[in-house]
Amino acid sequence: MIKQTQWRKSSYSGQETHCVELSSPPGLIRDSKDCDGPVLRADVAAFVRAVKAGRFDR
Repeated sequence: MIKQTQWRKSSYSGQETHCVELSSPPGLIRDSKDCDGPVLRADVAAFVRAVKAGRFDR
């Protein structure tokens, strides 16, 4: 049986469109503005650590 990927955006994002979505099962990230666009394979735990550390702040 093939498990379908489900996507979720942080509840803190509200109606913002400048967000990323994480997959379930974990391991994929995509741009919430372009759901049909590229999907990145990622170490989600490392990504979350980088976000918390402010590595993506402008």
